[in-house]
Amino acid sequence: MSTTIKELDGAPSIVAGYAKAFGSALPLVGKLPLPLPGGGGDLPDLELRVPSLKTDLGHLSAYAQVCGFTLRDTLPVTYLNVRAFPVHIALMTDAQFPFGPVGLVHLTNTITQARPVSVREELSLRVWTTGLDPHPKGRTLTLHTEAADASGAVVWTAASTMLHRSHPPGGSGDRVERGPDADVPASATWKVPGDQGRRYAAVSGDRNPIHLYGLTAKAFGFPRAIAHGLWTKAHALAAIESQLPDAFTVDVEFRKPVLLPTKVTFGSATDAKTGVTAFAVRDAKKDSAHLVGTVTPAAAAKTPPKKTPVKKTTTARTTA
Repeated sequence: MSTTIKELDGAPSIVAGYAKAFGSALPLVGKLPLPLPGGGGDLPDLELRVPSLKTDLGHLSAYAQVCGFTLRDTLPVTYLNVRAFPVHIALMTDAQFPFGPVGLVHLTNTITQARPVSVREELSLRVWTTGLDPHPKGRTLTLHTEAADASGAVVWTAASTMLHRSHPPGGSGDRVERGPDADVPASATWKVPGDQGRRYAAVSGDRNPIHLYGLTAKAFGFPRAIAHGLWTKAHALAAIESQLPDAFTVDVEFRKPVLLPTKVTFGSATDAKTGVTAFAVRDAKKDSAHLVGTVTPAAAAKTPPKKTPVKKTTTARTTA
C-alpha cells in the first residue's frame, strides 16, 4: 500500500478545520454529501507535511507566559505541539478519516527532543497516524508528529494516543491497565483559574468546547470546563525546566480531567542512578492523580517510534 503525502504551503486554517470537525459531529450535517470525516473503516495511509515552519516570537512569548516557561533562545519542549495543532486537525478532518476529532480522549503523550531547538531555526513538519487498536472503551489511535531541521535531521518527535469511544462508560470490557503511579511528594500547590482553558485556547488554537465554559463543557458530559491536558503537561515541565537535559524523552499519562477552577499539587523526584525524573499533578483535596509522567535522559531513553518507510508514494500539493 502506498502512502499519500499532502504537502501544505503553510499551516492550514484552523477555522476551516473546526468547521469540518464540528460539521462531522452534527447528525444532520454529517449525512450531507460533503467531504467530512466519519465514514468509518481504517485509518488512511495519509501523511501531511509542512516544508517551512518559523517561530513567531510574539506567539512564543504568549505561550511561555500562559504555560509558565522562561522565555529563552530555545523552544520550550512542548511548544511544537501547538504549532502542529492545525496540521493535526487538518489530518483528522480529512474525508478519508474514519471519525472526526470531536470527542477523542487524550490518553498519553510522548515527546522526544534530540537537542535544543533554536527560536531562529526553520523547521519542517510531518504528521501521520497509526493504530486503531482495540480498547475496552472503544479504539485507540496514535497521532505522530516529527520536526526536522534545515539539514533534514529529526530534532523533535511526539506521539499522542487518543481514544475514540464506541462503548458506553461503565459498559462491559476488560479493566483499563494503567502505568505505575508516581511516588513523589507534593512540592507546590497551583491555583488553576476558571479561565485557564480559554487562556490556553488563545495561544494553542485548541478551542474544544470542553475547555472553554461550564455550559459548553456540560454539553459534552463534563460538570465544568476542564483544563487542556497538554497545558497541564507544559506547566509541569515548566516547573522543572531548569533540570531538563538537552536531549530527553518525556512521557505522560492523563488520568483524570482537571475541572476548573481548582487547586492541584505538583511534585517531582529524580533517581540519582538513572537520572530519570518522575513527576505528578494531583487533586489537592483527594490526592488522586490528574497526570503522571517521567523525563528520561537520552542515554536511557527508548528509541521513539519511526514511520515505516514505503516504496511508493503519491504526492499532492495543497495550499493552506
